Amino acid sequence: MTNQNTATLPDADVSNSTDDDLNVIPSAATQDKSDDEQTPLSLKDRFRKFLPVVVDVETAGFNSQTDALLEIACIPVLLDEHGVFYPGEAFNAHIEPFEGANLEPSALAFTGIDPNNPMRKAIAEDEKTALRRIFKGLKEVRREEECRQCVLIGHNAHFDLAFLNAAVLRTNSKNHNPFHNFSVFDTVTLSALAFGQTVLARACKAAGLEFDGKNAHSALYDTQKTAELFCHILNNYPMLANAMHHEEAKEASADNDSE
Repeated sequence: MTNQNTATLPDADVSNSTDDDLNVIPSAATQDKSDDEQTPLSLKDRFRKFLPVVVDVETAGFNSQTDALLEIACIPVLLDEHGVFYPGEAFNAHIEPFEGANLEPSALAFTGIDPNNPMRKAIAEDEKTALRRIFKGLKEVRREEECRQCVLIGHNAHFDLAFLNAAVLRTNSKNHNPFHNFSVFDTVTLSALAFGQTVLARACKAAGLEFDGKNAHSALYDTQKTAELFCHILNNYPMLANAMHHEEAKEASADNDSE
């Protein structure tokens, strides 16, 4: 089932925001006019044609090869015309354990997920159906944003990526998978840099974002909070001086010289 994400934009009044409040970088066209005039990059330019997608999984253990994938949620991160990052529509699924999957009792107790709950069984999908439905939705967003590939954002991102990649192999979904095989953005690292916090709940609170511990360990809720946190960090911590446009200018100059 696909749910509309309820996360909202930052509280700042975007219409009255200054360039200092937004995560923007001067374009090559405007840089010569004035250092104070800045134009936001498009999403495809900001992440080198990668579409950032926040992913969270709930599992029945720590071993991606043997333990069941029980829930997955994905939220693409988008960029508005003012240069403000915001969470897009959420795609999520409750997933039936694959045949022969291990269900670690301690992991189920930690997440509070009961795979045999009748209400859960009524909405759960098999891995192949769930993944391909979600991948299809993400590919549509990727095409709309003119991005080449999705890159996974997660809190301890390689854990989520390992379970995602294992499920892709089990379901023979490699050709449907829009994600990069190993590149990730990790909000643990970003939160440690921005707030000195590595726990998701504490990082959200340090950022001034609400976090309800009762809803934690739901893939959809954790994905929503991670998406809000990622957007908050990007929107409030401008990029350092970089060579993106200098690199583009050099490439353009080289092309002109070769003509």
